[in-house]
Amino acid sequence: MFDMDFPVAGITASVLLVPLVSFVISFFTSMGGVTGAFLLLPFQVSVLGFTSPSVSATNFLYNVVGTPGGILHFIREDRMVWPLAAVITIGTFPGVLLGYYLRVLYLPDPRAFKFFVGLVLAGIGLRLLFSLKTKEKARSGSGGSFSVTNVSFTWARISYLFRGRENSASVPALFTLSMVVGIIGGVYGIGGGAIIAPFCVSVMNLPVYTVAGAALFGTMVTSVAGIVFYSLVPLNGVTAPPDWALGILFGLGGLAGMYLGARVQKKMPEKVIKGMLAGVILGVAGRYILQFWL
Repeated sequence: MFDMDFPVAGITASVLLVPLVSFVISFFTSMGGVTGAFLLLPFQVSVLGFTSPSVSATNFLYNVVGTPGGILHFIREDRMVWPLAAVITIGTFPGVLLGYYLRVLYLPDPRAFKFFVGLVLAGIGLRLLFSLKTKEKARSGSGGSFSVTNVSFTWARISYLFRGRENSASVPALFTLSMVVGIIGGVYGIGGGAIIAPFCVSVMNLPVYTVAGAALFGTMVTSVAGIVFYSLVPLNGVTAPPDWALGILFGLGGLAGMYLGARVQKKMPEKVIKGMLAGVILGVAGRYILQFWL
């Protein structure tokens, strides 16, 4: 009952279960600027049995359909830091293309590189956990509205005011990080927000309330590029387009989940959101490290 065939994926799944799973995942992860696409990947592979390369492109499609809900709400609440979103996007976009070609030409079995990435992510996740000991007022500011104000941008730094606290980040450092994240995302088909958002929060000391929207925006643009590359550029002689029906169903659940997650985010303590982010990033790190021996 309510089952549907998905020819590209080669599976049959419930049209109720698919968006429900993505709704639950995206509701929680979107609070930290993470779409949760990397959590959908093992669900598709292990539960649904979708194991072809098209699964990565389907993940990208989920991001494209799902992220506008969260992005729209952050814009409406004046919590979208556009210079931050622009630097993340401009840095990530070419990285995706480079990462895709690296996978095709040099990384048919990239276990060692994934192990290295896992160690880096583990360090970021642990830093997030240690930062939970810092008093929330000192980091986030204690008063004022949740709107971002006094935004300024130079080629050296981005700065803005949020809840009585001035925040700033190095543009060259952020651009370099985004390029690296784009390469990783292009190689493995994961959303860049899973890496960028925790890094911005733990290393650059930016409030998670202002990072999430920019990270989601960058992930959306990256995912559009990912769909194009997987659909048009041959991988080992064949393309790997998404399963459009499955990806759209996942995306509709994500659209609702990310919109509600963005609404609830400002009511959640920053330490709770950072704790969820740490769990997400350490989960990814664990998978990348363990695959080296399995």
